[in-house]
Amino acid sequence: MPQTGLRGLVRRASDYYARLLSALLAIFVLILVFPVTLQVVSRQTSLLPHYIWTEEMARFMLVWTVMLGAIVGQKEGIHFIVDLWPRLTGRFRAFMDLVSGVFVLLFGAVFLWFGIEFVDFAWFRISELAELPLWLIHLPWPLLGFSWLLFGGEKFADDIHTLIHGERA
Repeated sequence: MPQTGLRGLVRRASDYYARLLSALLAIFVLILVFPVTLQVVSRQTSLLPHYIWTEEMARFMLVWTVMLGAIVGQKEGIHFIVDLWPRLTGRFRAFMDLVSGVFVLLFGAVFLWFGIEFVDFAWFRISELAELPLWLIHLPWPLLGFSWLLFGGEKFADDIHTLIHGERA
């Protein structure tokens, strides 16, 4: 059933945002292959000189891919799953999901709040080897917090609807 109004608009924007993050995740994984391959080839053979910047670039890409993977996993409902009672349905399932949803929202708020401070701390700093701006490696933390609040908030609203009305929204 298509949703209308502000709730439908937020859902559509959230879906587009999730698709963008999934695409970025795939792109970052592909980019990560490049510096890691250079590192391996340069360490194991004499075909390439040993590039120092590849280690730092790989670290930056790894942080981004882990954080984007955590965001996409939370959106798809596969990141925070512990099925103690897999057969629960309806209102009982919604209640248990609300309990875990509170913690997801709490962690999202913590990541957003302290992530902003983390980015602010690194704003005028650069990395030692590749001289990249350090805020680039700190930016995924508040992005993760915002995204968990957005996607977790949607799930939370759906679970409240199910708890009250007895069916999925």
